[in-house]
Amino acid sequence: MKTIEVIVSPQGQATAQTRGFTGSSCRDASRFIEQALGEKTGEQLTAEFHQVGVSQTETAKQCG
Repeated sequence: MKTIEVIVSPQGQATAQTRGFTGSSCRDASRFIEQALGEKTGEQLTAEFHQVGVSQTETAKQCG
């Protein structure tokens, strides 16, 4: 399941964390949240970011 979790600290610092996305699709999905929260101060990439999703076309080619 794809989710975006936003955590706000008692000091008002917000963190957005994506789960279930592969590759750079997490950046596309969370862009609107980042824009709403203001200036981005850092980024930490997860193992999911470095995974490559397999499209249905590629899957069909592999099976055929």
